[in-house]
Amino acid sequence: MTPGKRIVDLVLALMLAMVLWPVVLVIAAVILIRDGRPVLYRAERMRAPGQPFMLWKFRTMTQSAADSGVTGGDKVTRITPTGKFLRRTRLDEVPQLWNILRGDISFVGPRPPLRRYVEAYPEIYAEVLKSRPGVTGLATLAYHRHEERLLAACNSAEETEAAYCRRCIPAKARLDLIYQRERSLCFDLMLMVKTVFRRVPLHRRRG
Repeated sequence: MTPGKRIVDLVLALMLAMVLWPVVLVIAAVILIRDGRPVLYRAERMRAPGQPFMLWKFRTMTQSAADSGVTGGDKVTRITPTGKFLRRTRLDEVPQLWNILRGDISFVGPRPPLRRYVEAYPEIYAEVLKSRPGVTGLATLAYHRHEERLLAACNSAEETEAAYCRRCIPAKARLDLIYQRERSLCFDLMLMVKTVFRRVPLHRRRG
């Protein structure tokens, strides 16, 4: 991560934290009242091969000791009504401002993967994670909705895992590497704006 990108992350994260703290309190109260404890969910993610960290979100699902892997159709019944709204608006990711302030992730970059996928596909993630992971990014914007539809059609954890590994990881990696080649402050700002307005970039930038 360049010093300029880190400075932008810090300034924006601090500004958003100051603006959004009332929203954070309201969301926390709603989750506590409607769904109970815990309000926050944390899970191990990888910043780089061999560099794990704990990613924070608002809890959107009922807890399960057997939970593993990505979310597919086999987990949809565990998503709470509050969680559906938070996921749809991406407000579940507001606690990741803490991860940005810590330097675990950036605003823009590849989504931080689970350890199991980094270890299963070391060649892919050795390249993808040369960029600091982010809250949003080119792959998130261009592929996330397709991934959700693809995984929602899966009826078991095994089916979800197979679909994610076979169809999602390679497709997202290609987009993440395009971002890596073309990243700049202007490109990051464009992706952040498109995230806010939920617009999907349909074409590659040309230098």
